[in-house]
Formats: sequence, structure tokens, C-alpha cells
Amino acid sequence: MKTLDKTTLRVLLRQVRRKLAAEAPDAAARAAERLPLDRLPAFRTFSGYQPTGSEMDPRPLMRRLCETGAAAALPVAERRDAPLAFRVWDPDQALEPDAFGIPAPPPGAAAVLPDLVIAPLLAFDRRGQRLGQGAGHYDRTLANLRAVQSVFVLGLAYSGQEVEELPAEPHDERLDAILTETDYIEVG
Repeated sequence: MKTLDKTTLRVLLRQVRRKLAAEAPDAAARAAERLPLDRLPAFRTFSGYQPTGSEMDPRPLMRRLCETGAAAALPVAERRDAPLAFRVWDPDQALEPDAFGIPAPPPGAAAVLPDLVIAPLLAFDRRGQRLGQGAGHYDRTLANLRAVQSVFVLGLAYSGQEVEELPAEPHDERLDAILTETDYIEVG
């Protein structure tokens, strides 16, 4: 697959991810159990995401990370052309659609800068390259976060989303580790 362009890869990998999600409905819970908390850098605030389509559901992992005492946040698209913002997530508070219609904490929720970000993806490789949906929101957001503080980015995926090598562009932000239902992969 490494010779295909990103647009073609996205079409193929969305199909792969849908199949993986259907075949492994318990994958998110297995991934959450597999995370070696002692191998993560110290963090006070983390961000998950609201899964869309066949993205692996991060909520079991988010519940586990909340048990460490860290504050939870979710990304929010305040405008379609801007990097994502992060707001504190309260599981008892109703979410509201953001600029893309994805459920997010309401405008009154406190804004935060997470030092651990769980990132959804279509594919990953062992170099830490991530293929996202294609709009560049996570790349812009991670670049902005990394410009002001240390941020550990954990890709969450089905093991079958791994590819040998993804095409990389200068603006692509790398993952620091990948968590799947079968493995925790640290990127060197």
C-alpha cells in the first residue's frame, strides 16, 4: 500500500476499518486494559474524542485514564478552518454539536491544554505516521500544542489498521505511541 497516495489510501482504509470494527466489537475494552500506564509520561489533562463512523471508541480508555486522577477533555471544532480547541469533559453534562456536528462540551466548559492526546486514525505505521481523515485538523492542532508545551500523542486503532509505511509530508505530526487491542507500540 505504500505506493498509493493518501486520497486512495483513505478510501481503502475506511473499508478496512469498518470491517475491523464489525469483527471486533470488544476491541476498545481490550485496548484500554492493555495500556501500560507506567510507560506514559506524567500527565494532568488528557483529551479523548467522540468516535464517528467506525473509529475505535476511546471511552473505555478515557475511563481508565480518569482513574489516575487526570482531568478529561474533548476536542471541539469552533470553526471549520481553525485548529481544534479542548474543553473539559464531564460525562454527566450534555454534549453539543461543534462546527462539524460532532458532539463536544458546550461553550461554557473550561478550555484546557491537554498534555496527553488520544488521536483517532485511519492507519498508522511503526514510524509514528498517522493517516487521518484528510482535513489536517489534528496535525494543525498538535503542532500548535507542541509549540507551547510537551504533548504525548497516543494513536488508538485496531491492530489491522497498521500498514508498512505511510506517505509523510512536512506538516504531518507523528504519534508517540499506538495502542491497539493487541499491542502497545512505542515510537522511537
